[in-house]
Amino acid sequence: MNANERDEITASVAAHAELGDRYDAAVAEGLVERIGEEIDKRIDARLGGQTRPATNGKPVPPVYHGPVAPTPTMPAAVPPPPPVPRRAGGLSGMVLGLGSMGLGVGATAVVVAHHVESFAAFLMVLLIWAAIAVINVAHSQRKL
Repeated sequence: MNANERDEITASVAAHAELGDRYDAAVAEGLVERIGEEIDKRIDARLGGQTRPATNGKPVPPVYHGPVAPTPTMPAAVPPPPPVPRRAGGLSGMVLGLGSMGLGVGATAVVVAHHVESFAAFLMVLLIWAAIAVINVAHSQRKL
């Protein structure tokens, strides 16, 4: 490496120190080009001055393409969690549904038969059917 090239590299390092982090990419790119040219010259010297031919007849020194980046490896995919098993409606769901409907109709008939047009009868019927709905929904949402 001659003194001129060393001065250029020293100037690049000084420019980086002066310009700060905003110009990192530009300074690094210039430095890589200069170092690449120096590496090309050293390789040519070791190969005995062999260079690759160009189309215009003049020999062109080999070009430094930079280090080869390793191929990125994908992290192992995390398998999705298994689905949460739910209780199948099946026979127990059908028995509970039909049984609760039958008991609800029977309880409603008993309440309405004794207190035909009272507000208390209305609240009692509402409470009966709300309890039936809560029991059936809770049963259907149960896990195994």
